[in-house]
Amino acid sequence: MIHRVSRPGWELGCLDAVYAAMQQSFARQSLGLPARACGVPAYAQWRSLGVAAIAIALLLCAPASGSRGTSVEDVVSSWAQSGRVSWYGPGFHGRRTASGEIFNTNDLTMAHRTLPLGSEVRVTNLANGRSVVLRVNDRGPYVRGRIGDLSHAAAARLNFVHDGVVRARIELL
Repeated sequence: MIHRVSRPGWELGCLDAVYAAMQQSFARQSLGLPARACGVPAYAQWRSLGVAAIAIALLLCAPASGSRGTSVEDVVSSWAQSGRVSWYGPGFHGRRTASGEIFNTNDLTMAHRTLPLGSEVRVTNLANGRSVVLRVNDRGPYVRGRIGDLSHAAAARLNFVHDGVVRARIELL
């Protein structure tokens, strides 16, 4: 998986442009072009091609004045997951979470297996349409078929304390 650095104004095509430029430079060899031309060593040719590929990629990645394409922030903020969520609390209240903080059932927090700790998410109860913004501060759930464990306060806001488990949508903010 490629981790993309979030930089304001950078377009998503940056990595694609670098990849295409590198493919073109490697294609020279497959076309049978000489490894040495004009007395320049092969490593110098490859080095200059690599520098040229990076320069082209940077030019392609620079935003045009007044334009707004699909940025990394737009893609990251569109992450969502649907499935079953539950709530946890009484047995874990006062214990340390994966983030190192003390779990409080009255805070608007949740556990998720993969989202970065500290992420803010919107969780929507698909049965009644209620939603709440939570902070990921723990890992879990460790029950098959569930995508998140919410604090008691979050479950109360989503109105599923009595049910215990509900279908919901998690959106990264």
